[in-house]
Amino acid sequence: MKFNLRKMMVSTLLAAAPLGAAAQVNEDFVYNDERFADLQMLRYKVEGFEDLSLQQKKYIYFLTEASLQGRDILYDQNGKYNLRIRKVLESIYTDYQGNRQSDDFKALTVYLKRVWFSNGIHHHYGSEKFVPGFSEKFFRQAVMSLPETKLPLAEGQSAAELCDVICPVIFDPQVMPKRVNQADGVDLLLTSAENYYSGVSQEEAEEFYNNQRDLDNPHPVMTGMNSRLVKDSDGTLREVRWTANGLYGQSIARIIYWLQKARPYAENEKQQQVIDKLIEFYQTGDLHTFDEYSILWVGDVDSRVDFVNGFIESYGDPLGLKSSWESIVNFKDLDATKRTETLSRNAQWFEDHSPCDPRFKKEEVKGITAKVITAAILAGDLYPSTAIGINLPNSDWVRKEHGSKSVTIGNLTDAYNKAARGNGFTQEFAYGAEEIALMDKYGDLTDDLHTDLHECLGHGSGKLLPGVSTDTLKAYGSTIEEARADIFGLYYIADDKLVELGLVPDKDAYKAQYYSYMMNGLMTQLVRINLGNEIEEAHMRNRAVIARWAYDHGRQDNVVEMVKRDGKTYVKINDYARLRDLFGELLAEIQRIKSTGDFEAARSLVETYGVKIDPELHKEVLDRYTRLNLAPYKGFINPVYTVEKDANGEITDIKLDYTEAYDHQMLRYSNDYATLPYVNE
Repeated sequence: MKFNLRKMMVSTLLAAAPLGAAAQVNEDFVYNDERFADLQMLRYKVEGFEDLSLQQKKYIYFLTEASLQGRDILYDQNGKYNLRIRKVLESIYTDYQGNRQSDDFKALTVYLKRVWFSNGIHHHYGSEKFVPGFSEKFFRQAVMSLPETKLPLAEGQSAAELCDVICPVIFDPQVMPKRVNQADGVDLLLTSAENYYSGVSQEEAEEFYNNQRDLDNPHPVMTGMNSRLVKDSDGTLREVRWTANGLYGQSIARIIYWLQKARPYAENEKQQQVIDKLIEFYQTGDLHTFDEYSILWVGDVDSRVDFVNGFIESYGDPLGLKSSWESIVNFKDLDATKRTETLSRNAQWFEDHSPCDPRFKKEEVKGITAKVITAAILAGDLYPSTAIGINLPNSDWVRKEHGSKSVTIGNLTDAYNKAARGNGFTQEFAYGAEEIALMDKYGDLTDDLHTDLHECLGHGSGKLLPGVSTDTLKAYGSTIEEARADIFGLYYIADDKLVELGLVPDKDAYKAQYYSYMMNGLMTQLVRINLGNEIEEAHMRNRAVIARWAYDHGRQDNVVEMVKRDGKTYVKINDYARLRDLFGELLAEIQRIKSTGDFEAARSLVETYGVKIDPELHKEVLDRYTRLNLAPYKGFINPVYTVEKDANGEITDIKLDYTEAYDHQMLRYSNDYATLPYVNE
């Protein structure tokens, strides 16, 4: 996440821009903020921050600064032209002297806000390139009207030449149409706009990394995780590492600076060791050092304040190797964590009672720690759109031997829930009064519990057989892993063990999660996809795989129906108990695929159930959703941390402010945390 001395300049720019509305705070705290395109901005409250010690507040503050310094990295990872395009759009937004009420300027404003939200010119979820609602003629005229000092010009480049470079990227639908292409049967690298590979084909990349793997090594590093793979003019492939002295070095140096500022305020020596090892990794890029850092991080279970900062998730790479940069700073919600601690204490019971083949189960579940956290800042690939649960590290051998940390982000789920109250969605899509009553009564509880099971136990369950690599499933790996965690949660949320542990009030609560999951996987998640497109994103594919497989395999017994009533389609579950059995069967198969590295089975499962969309159903769902006037995607505006000092310059307190408007925040971040050159080939 991210967070100068140019604040006077940025406030002058903001004063000239058409700004969004700010929210009220404290007792009048407002969770909903502005809407644009298919997006709604929310605010989250950092409840309990004021009760932390001054040391903990300082620690969080310096960690938030370390987070915000990495913002430009993700933009560049998502596409080589993103930083240039963002700068041009922002300059037009703040300095354009033409008609700011014209349709073209208004459309450019929406486009810029979408670029901010997605950290680039491709949709954050669907991965397709945005279609600009303004003309290329207007864009070129607007660029040419700006002073050259406002433009990201390469050496010797004119404004017209800059337009010639970026206009095809923005306006030509054939140029870089997808950030991440997952279509079967094509070269996934040459057809993707992500910036993890340069001039390298899928076959070349797979061969390059296959040759690096030591399948007999019980402690394999996550090959290729922190580098760009490039092809030189002579055809040689080489990795360019992301380090303090390498690619992204300007950003990484600033991250290291603020990590060092945070270190003296760590809660204990273990946290200081975690910071030291992370800095060492940032300096060297050594993946063995990253494993050492991960082990230290997993071992720090006593601290209340925690953070993630680094190259973490691989969803943005079609091959599932390269990791996007992200950060979150957080502290433990002591009361809510009692729920997740109950799950982690019983992790071995869940592993032992899994319906999976015993060969694929862990004989001893180690080090699973689970907690509910309060997010203090979001950054990189967790901002503005974010996860509501996290399980790390991603290394299978580190999980097996040292355990993992699982978190549910309580204040974010709370913000989502409050924003969703009374929006009419459930009433429109649920089959009837019984299903609506179930979700009203148990929905929030079982949603949180399913997230806990997914993150705390699902990702940490099972094991790979000897010789199976973590990336054997290639482009299908992320979908299979998310499906594995999801189906684990679905299977166990209906178990009597949860009633025994006091995590659900009765044996009917699970039905709320079963119904909402099946309704989402079979129908309502389609509101996030443009008509005519296929399902691309790994989490959406995962949900489609589970719901459609269960529907298909329960068809003979009429376990789940798709019912037509008054011209509308509804999901109706006729046999909840049998549906749980089906989830158990699918869990066993997905674990087998993961444990054995069965690529063809993974491919068949995902391509059969997780990709294609019935166009008639899709159109119906979109039409019904449009009438509700809701935004299918939501993201967050960060709070602002303000330092208070005494006459000697010593920090006496740190306060939170929740009133910053979305465009204020984005322009401030672009000004204060611009760490990379706009032309970063």
